[in-house]
Amino acid sequence: MATVLVIEDDQEVREFLVAVLSRAGHTVTAANNGRDGVTMFRDDPAQVVITDIIMPEKDGIETILDLRREHPQLKVIAISGGGRSTPENYLHSARLLGADRAIRKPFKNEEILAAVKELAGE
Repeated sequence: MATVLVIEDDQEVREFLVAVLSRAGHTVTAANNGRDGVTMFRDDPAQVVITDIIMPEKDGIETILDLRREHPQLKVIAISGGGRSTPENYLHSARLLGADRAIRKPFKNEEILAAVKELAGE
């Protein structure tokens, strides 16, 4: 099973992702913004990072850029429900800047689990 870092500012979504991934057997840590997520990754790298795009402190795009700069092979899943724009705009940008997968909220458990499994090489 994979080690996964979830970076999500919405507590309910963060706890939901941690629960779904943990039940599937993954080792999961979580941060509530990109700044803390990057720090956590530096202290304890994960195989896969799932990051929201719209967050305080450091948004998901900046987070992806920082993580990719230091770890070019890192597998990243970007998630977004939108904001002032449609989720597709944010997710498209995330893909262009290094996310391996871009998933729109709301998503199905199977969608996240399949992406983690594929990116972790399981």
